[in-house]
Amino acid sequence: MDETAYRQALSATVADACPFEKTILANCASCSRAGKRNIAEREIVYCNNAEALVRCIELRDLLRRNFSFTLGKLHIDKPLPHAQEMRMQCGGLRALQFSLDASEQVDDVAGLLELSLQKFGSLAELPYSQMVRLAKTLYKPR
Repeated sequence: MDETAYRQALSATVADACPFEKTILANCASCSRAGKRNIAEREIVYCNNAEALVRCIELRDLLRRNFSFTLGKLHIDKPLPHAQEMRMQCGGLRALQFSLDASEQVDDVAGLLELSLQKFGSLAELPYSQMVRLAKTLYKPR
C-alpha cells in the first residue's frame, strides 16, 4: 500500500488517534484508554475516551511548548523529528510519573493525568522545568 492510500485509510478509519501513539507503540508507556488496530500491516493506537483524548492532546502540546528550548526549536508548529518527539513524550511522561511517586514506569497515561490534575489542579501547573531536567536522565534512546 502506498503512503497516500495509507493516509486516506487512516483518516477514514481513525478520527481519535492517540497523541502518545509513538510512546505506546515503543512500549515506553501504556494507557487504559488506548486501543490498537492494524491498517495495512501497520499498528495504530486510538483513544477510547473523548475526555481523556482532550487531556492528552493538551499535555502533548504543553510538553512540546516546554521542551522547545531543550530540543533547539524556536517554532513548535511543525512536526518534530521522531527522536525528538520520543525524547519529549517518553521523557516527559516518565518525568511526570517520577514527580508524582518516584517511579519512572508509566503504566497508565490516562491515570497519570488524573493524578496530576488532582495534585496540581491543571495541566498548565505541572512542574515543567523539573520535568525537562528529569527527562534527560529518565529517557535513554535505544
